[in-house]
Amino acid sequence: GGVTVFEIVNTPRDYSWGSTTAIANFLGTTPSGQPEAELWFGDHPLNPARLRSSGEPLNEWGAKHPDRFGGSSLPFLVKILAAESPLSIQSHPTVDQALRGFDRENQAGIPLDSPERNYRDANHKPELIIALSEFSALCGFRPASEREEIVSALVRAEVPGSALLAERAANGTRATVDWLLTKGVDVDALVSALTVGIDAVGVDYVDDALAVARALAAHFPKDPGIAVSLLLNHVTLQPGDALFLPAGNVHAYLSGLGIEVMATSDNVLRGGLTAKHIDIPEFLAVLDDSELLEPRLEPTVIGPVRQFEPRGSEFAVIEAVVVGGTPVSIPGPAIAVVADGVVTLRTGTDLVVQRGSAVFIEADESLSELTGDGHVFIVYRPDGRH
Repeated sequence: GGVTVFEIVNTPRDYSWGSTTAIANFLGTTPSGQPEAELWFGDHPLNPARLRSSGEPLNEWGAKHPDRFGGSSLPFLVKILAAESPLSIQSHPTVDQALRGFDRENQAGIPLDSPERNYRDANHKPELIIALSEFSALCGFRPASEREEIVSALVRAEVPGSALLAERAANGTRATVDWLLTKGVDVDALVSALTVGIDAVGVDYVDDALAVARALAAHFPKDPGIAVSLLLNHVTLQPGDALFLPAGNVHAYLSGLGIEVMATSDNVLRGGLTAKHIDIPEFLAVLDDSELLEPRLEPTVIGPVRQFEPRGSEFAVIEAVVVGGTPVSIPGPAIAVVADGVVTLRTGTDLVVQRGSAVFIEADESLSELTGDGHVFIVYRPDGRH
């Protein structure tokens, strides 16, 4: 009994890298004048959504009704993310690494809210981002052949530090990243050269990599992450394109608006491009240094519905462009966000949802049809994954 599908709301988080307009435009609200970086729809205790009807935080409501979450907490967190300037170069741990790291920091007596903390919980944090605007990101290590070409171009241009970079690169990715982040010999000179800019070499991806490094330097002068960026895939997503970032994947979002889904965790290991806590040994310990040939995650397309189902994750996402009626079969617990138009969610009852609104569908409920005219994302747990 009772209402099984209801609206949830939250206030955007004002991280410094956030856009002042993108989230407000998405929600159809008036910009606050402050950066609005992330809008969280979930029960993470750091920033839980609230029931629109009562104002009660979703995590407190869930503690009273654990059956409606299908567990003690939701298996995923949904965010609208709006980057005006770049986020840190970062990676996330596996479940095993998170369990050990969380325990180690607890034993050391580091307070949970300490900025020196790496592990704020014992969970992994695989992430999926689906672009809502053009979205630029660094994601995973470039193919080895591209990295060799970029390094060779720097050596040919006699860029300070490039000879040592080439030498380190021959010893492997992890050694190279370690040398850069710990500001080994010549790294400062290399970063300065990248900051000033290097003449175009006429190879598209090389020139793009140099342009990204120079752009990063404008935000984070002298940061060795500027040089690390050369080694990473630079991906420009168009609306509807997606990236999946499994444990150990090194990444940095640069600009754009997207819908981001992750396991319920706040574990981030930062390597550079930030004023926040950096732990280079721990960042290197969780780093996956294999080459990533295709960062994008392709959806399965079934008519007007696109389904993103990243491997080994607690979540999947359906994106639907609704014109008239669209049958779906989505089990709760689920969170739906309407990106455009007006969509009716048909469960046991009908709920009409406007652009910019988010809805929680509890565990015992399932969504059978979408009607109306609009664009909706629904995040859920695929059957049989608990």
